[in-house]
Amino acid sequence: MSDKPDKTWTGKAALAGAAIGSAALAAALLYASRRKERAQKRLPPPPADAPETD
Repeated sequence: MSDKPDKTWTGKAALAGAAIGSAALAAALLYASRRKERAQKRLPPPPADAPETD
């Protein structure tokens, strides 16, 4: 019997899952930041002489 553990597909699957998860997280962050930038561009600039209100 050898002292080295058997390398199975579970280690490779875990590594692939971590890579996919990291890529999904990065894509979600990019999507959210782009959406926020676009929403801010649509807002009209505040008027320079806005009336005072209570």
